[in-house]
Amino acid sequence: MALESPVRSLVLWFPDWPITALTRDATPPIEPDRPVAVVEHNLVVACSAAARAEGVRRDQRRRDAQARCPNLVIVPADAARDHRAFAPVVSLIEEKAPGVQLIRPGLCALRARGPARYYGGEIEAARVLLGALRDIGLEGVRAGIADGPFTAEQAARYAARADDPVFAVPAGGAAGFLAPLSIAALESSSSPGRDAADMVGLLARLGIQTLGGFAAMEPDRVRERFGERGIRMHALAAGRDSRPVEPRIPPPELQREVAFEPPLEIADQVAFGMRLTADAFISGLGAVDLVCTELRVELVGDRGERSERVWLHPGSFDAAAVVDRVRWQLAEEQEALRSGVALVRISPEAVDDASHHAPAIFGGGPEERVHHALSRVQAMLGHRGVLTPAIGGGRWLTERQVLVPWGDRHPKGADGLATQRSRPWPGSLPDPLPATVFAEPVPVDVRALGDALIDVDERGSVSAVPAFLIESGRRRAIEAWAGPWPVIERGWDAARARRAHRFQVVDAEGGAWLLVCEGDAWTAEAVYD
Repeated sequence: MALESPVRSLVLWFPDWPITALTRDATPPIEPDRPVAVVEHNLVVACSAAARAEGVRRDQRRRDAQARCPNLVIVPADAARDHRAFAPVVSLIEEKAPGVQLIRPGLCALRARGPARYYGGEIEAARVLLGALRDIGLEGVRAGIADGPFTAEQAARYAARADDPVFAVPAGGAAGFLAPLSIAALESSSSPGRDAADMVGLLARLGIQTLGGFAAMEPDRVRERFGERGIRMHALAAGRDSRPVEPRIPPPELQREVAFEPPLEIADQVAFGMRLTADAFISGLGAVDLVCTELRVELVGDRGERSERVWLHPGSFDAAAVVDRVRWQLAEEQEALRSGVALVRISPEAVDDASHHAPAIFGGGPEERVHHALSRVQAMLGHRGVLTPAIGGGRWLTERQVLVPWGDRHPKGADGLATQRSRPWPGSLPDPLPATVFAEPVPVDVRALGDALIDVDERGSVSAVPAFLIESGRRRAIEAWAGPWPVIERGWDAARARRAHRFQVVDAEGGAWLLVCEGDAWTAEAVYD
């Protein structure tokens, strides 16, 4: 079946978009002249102009990049950050020329015919779009115009090497323009997919270094060796990109914001002013059958200070819960916001289908009643007024008990509870753990026969056999004991170093104790019930 004719396309390319997204989204802002590299899987995926001047390049190993630029700032890749920063840019482009296809953050395509007829030509339309982007501080954007999105993307990348930020390939000239380009263009483009790297590598080993060389191959031979995927890439190399530009359907405007003039300094006034906005926010979600399960709240002070936080909910947010989160953030961010609040913006960080949160016919059962009760208490007492226990990491039992505000989940990643629990923690107590852990260690005495004090020397040897445990003035005979097991912390820091030994002791009454000997002092850390 013959391929359709390529559609005249206009592609906008934003070089090093992860760096641009970082500089526009980072708090505090990153200085534009600092060498910065965005790294994923230990490879550089984007770098700033300052880093490039020091020899840092894309696809470079992290250690090689740091060797070339010792003061390089390393930032992990964040696809959510890239999309979040690019969304308003796409909305701006749609205001000038509707029908934008988002290929990936930093790259988008349009049908060239409509904007060209409106603005008086393809190049004129591209210049209008670039001018609108410059007005919001986006410099260095490149535009390519050609037959098909793939060729237009290569034209935009070619414009980065020319003085003019707009490069147009004449109609019917795609094959001649692509012919001298490297075969690696198939891999770098977003068109073929991730598995294109293997095919490009094989073509290079076979001596085919350019797109023109690949396009000159017989289609039957390409199909025999690479299948339909190879035929598709063969058509791209020959300038026969039959893909249409598929405009995105703009998402509904779910975020809401309210500006205060003059700025407000009292939290209750801000919360009162947010009521109608919170109602409109929840109603807007309901209109598209969604509920908000994670809420992003942004506060902007009169002097430009910013406070941004994502709030979680055990179920889904209603208007009252939204207002509560704004009030709590104001209370907890007093240091960050030193002036009056000029703007509050709320947006859904995560949504869910409303049908998953519909009340049951016969009620939600005990769990639903507990949720409502605790949420009401939390609304009265504040964010940290209702806490739930969770297990974290640490060598000491009290460190492993983490209290999390009701409705919150501990963050994932390096600081997450699961990550903390999975660390080695040498010296930590293995299972089974004691049932009762004292919030503060209970002072005790452990003595040998004849009331001699017992301690542990530097080699971990006990000075005498433990015979009695004295706790709160009560003397208990020790029937059995085990230990000591050393717990050594921060041996490299003389001011914070700690060296202790654990013992398990069973008294004559059958009580099982977990004791700690630190120097010549004894404490009870927990009891086995």
